[in-house]
Amino acid sequence: MNDVLTQLAQILEQRKQESADKSYVASLYAKGLDTILKKIGEEATETVIAAKGGDKKQIVYETADLWFHCMVLLADQGLGPDDVLQELQRRFGLSGLEEKARRNQQIE
Repeated sequence: MNDVLTQLAQILEQRKQESADKSYVASLYAKGLDTILKKIGEEATETVIAAKGGDKKQIVYETADLWFHCMVLLADQGLGPDDVLQELQRRFGLSGLEEKARRNQQIE
Protein backbone atom coordinates (compact mmCIF):
# COMPACT_ATOMS: atom_id res chain seq x y z
CA MET A 1 0.00 0.00 0.00
CA ASN A 2 3.00 2.30 0.40
CA ASP A 3 3.06 2.35 -3.39
CA VAL A 4 -0.26 4.22 -3.38
CA LEU A 5 1.21 6.95 -1.19
CA THR A 6 4.32 7.16 -3.37
CA GLN A 7 2.24 7.35 -6.55
CA LEU A 8 0.01 10.00 -5.03
CA ALA A 9 3.05 12.03 -3.91
CA GLN A 10 4.41 11.92 -7.46
CA ILE A 11 1.10 13.11 -8.90
CA LEU A 12 0.88 15.92 -6.33
CA GLU A 13 4.38 17.07 -7.37
CA GLN A 14 3.32 17.04 -11.03
CA ARG A 15 0.27 19.15 -10.22
CA LYS A 16 2.60 21.96 -9.09
CA GLN A 17 3.37 22.50 -12.79
CA GLU A 18 -0.25 22.51 -13.94
CA SER A 19 -2.68 25.33 -14.41
CA ALA A 20 -4.89 26.17 -11.44
CA ASP A 21 -7.95 26.25 -13.69
CA LYS A 22 -7.35 22.68 -14.89
CA SER A 23 -6.37 20.94 -11.65
CA TYR A 24 -8.00 20.99 -8.23
CA VAL A 25 -4.64 20.37 -6.53
CA ALA A 26 -2.93 23.08 -8.59
CA SER A 27 -5.68 25.46 -7.51
CA LEU A 28 -5.00 24.61 -3.85
CA TYR A 29 -1.30 25.32 -4.35
CA ALA A 30 -2.12 28.60 -6.10
CA LYS A 31 -4.42 29.72 -3.28
CA GLY A 32 -1.70 29.05 -0.74
CA LEU A 33 -1.13 27.50 2.63
CA ASP A 34 -4.17 28.97 4.39
CA THR A 35 -6.52 27.37 1.86
CA ILE A 36 -4.78 24.01 2.19
CA LEU A 37 -4.98 24.21 5.98
CA LYS A 38 -8.67 25.15 5.81
CA LYS A 39 -9.35 22.06 3.68
CA ILE A 40 -7.54 19.87 6.20
CA GLY A 41 -9.67 21.35 8.98
CA GLU A 42 -12.85 20.72 7.00
CA GLU A 43 -11.85 17.14 6.23
CA ALA A 44 -10.86 16.47 9.84
CA THR A 45 -14.26 17.70 10.99
CA GLU A 46 -16.03 15.54 8.41
CA THR A 47 -13.99 12.55 9.58
CA VAL A 48 -15.04 13.16 13.18
CA ILE A 49 -18.70 13.47 12.15
CA ALA A 50 -18.46 10.23 10.14
CA ALA A 51 -16.92 8.44 13.13
CA LYS A 52 -19.68 9.72 15.41
CA GLY A 53 -22.21 8.40 12.90
CA GLY A 54 -20.61 4.97 12.99
CA ASP A 55 -20.85 4.28 9.24
CA LYS A 56 -17.59 2.47 8.48
CA LYS A 57 -17.77 3.17 4.76
CA GLN A 58 -18.22 6.89 5.42
CA ILE A 59 -15.35 6.86 7.94
CA VAL A 60 -13.03 5.37 5.32
CA TYR A 61 -14.24 7.85 2.68
CA GLU A 62 -13.70 10.88 4.90
CA THR A 63 -10.36 9.60 6.20
CA ALA A 64 -9.20 9.21 2.58
CA ASP A 65 -10.15 12.86 1.96
CA LEU A 66 -8.26 13.90 5.10
CA TRP A 67 -5.16 11.91 4.16
CA PHE A 68 -5.30 13.31 0.62
CA HIS A 69 -5.34 16.89 1.81
CA CYS A 70 -2.57 16.17 4.32
CA MET A 71 -0.54 14.83 1.40
CA VAL A 72 -1.19 18.09 -0.47
CA LEU A 73 0.15 19.96 2.58
CA LEU A 74 3.25 17.77 2.70
CA ALA A 75 3.94 18.34 -1.00
CA ASP A 76 3.36 22.07 -0.61
CA GLN A 77 5.98 22.12 2.13
CA GLY A 78 8.52 20.06 0.19
CA LEU A 79 7.81 16.91 2.19
CA GLY A 80 6.35 13.53 1.33
CA PRO A 81 4.87 10.41 2.84
CA ASP A 82 8.31 8.95 3.54
CA ASP A 83 8.99 11.79 5.96
CA VAL A 84 5.91 10.88 7.97
CA LEU A 85 6.58 7.15 7.71
CA GLN A 86 10.13 7.68 8.99
CA GLU A 87 8.76 9.57 11.99
CA LEU A 88 6.28 6.78 12.68
CA GLN A 89 9.09 4.25 12.38
CA ARG A 90 11.15 6.28 14.86
CA ARG A 91 8.28 6.08 17.33
CA PHE A 92 7.74 2.36 16.79
CA GLY A 93 8.33 0.40 19.96
CA LEU A 94 7.89 3.43 22.20
CA SER A 95 4.86 3.60 24.39
CA GLY A 96 2.67 6.58 23.64
CA LEU A 97 3.36 7.92 27.12
CA GLU A 98 7.13 7.61 26.66
CA GLU A 99 7.01 9.33 23.26
CA LYS A 100 4.90 12.15 24.66
CA ALA A 101 7.31 12.62 27.59
CA ARG A 102 10.25 12.84 25.17
CA ARG A 103 8.40 15.37 23.06
CA ASN A 104 7.62 17.50 26.13
CA GLN A 105 11.30 17.41 27.16
CA GLN A 106 12.34 18.67 23.71
CA ILE A 107 9.90 21.59 23.93
CA GLU A 108 11.12 22.77 27.33
